[in-house]
Amino acid sequence: MTASDLVIDDRPVRLAVRDHGGDGAPVLLLHGLGGTLLHWDEVAPLLTGSHRVVAMDLRGHGLSGEGPWEWEAVLDDVRAVIDHLGLDEPLLVGHSLGGMVAVRWALRHPDGPGIVNLDGLRSAETEPRHYAGLGPEDLQALLAELKAVFDAQTAAMAQPLPEAHAAMYPQRALLTTDEGVFVRPGAALAGQVRYDPYFLDSVPPVAEIRCPALFVLATRNLPGMPGRVGELMPALRAGIRRDLLPLLADRPHLRVLELDASHNMLAEQPGEIARAVLGFRAETTGRS
Repeated sequence: MTASDLVIDDRPVRLAVRDHGGDGAPVLLLHGLGGTLLHWDEVAPLLTGSHRVVAMDLRGHGLSGEGPWEWEAVLDDVRAVIDHLGLDEPLLVGHSLGGMVAVRWALRHPDGPGIVNLDGLRSAETEPRHYAGLGPEDLQALLAELKAVFDAQTAAMAQPLPEAHAAMYPQRALLTTDEGVFVRPGAALAGQVRYDPYFLDSVPPVAEIRCPALFVLATRNLPGMPGRVGELMPALRAGIRRDLLPLLADRPHLRVLELDASHNMLAEQPGEIARAVLGFRAETTGRS
């Protein structure tokens, strides 16, 4: 089945969309911070046998237009895609930042068919109380090292990419200007998201979700993490489990799946991601 690309440009922020086709209940796919709809190209074809599958570039990403990162406005972007393609209340599947958008969507649509959140509950750079299993001195040292890594990334994003670096990105993720080639999202939007309270921690709102929701949690570190930063990630994952699982104890419509993958689970385990989505949909509706 051939996917088709389109642009919705009759609104304040242009939205780029990839329609993977398929028959059945609709599924809308949302990528993470710094990603594009291309991140779903391995997963989407595995869903089209029983679903109409669509992916979109979030504002400030890919071929979508620029706009401030305001959560309600982003949800309006999602609604615009749904309405334009006649998706009739899709299951939202979001990775990382896209998963946080999906949680907000669930709060706005308590009677909807549900969401799947793929490792999108907390930023790696969150508040110290959100990590579990590290002593105060180790935690502070690791957080300082992580901040330095993110500060360096932010500074680099504000500068044109060297030609060799630009060649490492898909063209869709780049913006060419008179000043050079820049990666999207730009440094301003990325910085805005970085310190947004909801991006730092979207676990508490889970308690308010009324529609079915599946939370897929990574169990491994991203490969190649610099310095000692990798030592912080098990504490991040432990903190998420510590704070999330009690919220699910008396809410059977909320479920957790732990996946043998890192945060890069879309690339590492596309088949398992597809099976999780299909299984969740079957369990909540009684059909695939």
